[in-house]
Amino acid sequence: QVQLVESGGGLVQAGGSLRLSCAASGRTFSSYAMGWFRQAPGKEREFVAIISRSGGITYYADSVKGRFTISRDNAKNTAYLQMNSLKPEDTAVYYCAADGSESTVRAGRSGYWGQGTQVTVSS
Repeated sequence: QVQLVESGGGLVQAGGSLRLSCAASGRTFSSYAMGWFRQAPGKEREFVAIISRSGGITYYADSVKGRFTISRDNAKNTAYLQMNSLKPEDTAVYYCAADGSESTVRAGRSGYWGQGTQVTVSS
């Protein structure tokens, strides 16, 4: 069992940056692949990024590649999403997700989800 709590969202101007955090409870954080997803109003939830258990492998959606960076600190039980060069189309509620299977996280079928944090990018 793991509980996830996101933080770091807010309002930022286009071109700005934000760093989201996802704090996980429990002692087995390093056994979970971690992912970030987002959902804009009226749209389906979409994959943003994933990081492997060790942090050695990352993968990004084309829409954020080169602008967003996913990372994790297993000693702090926390995953991060550094978002640079933000665009208005990045506006969404951002969710972190955890699962023992990377493919399950990537498919959006993780067993554990956070409550989400709002990111709003003004033009």
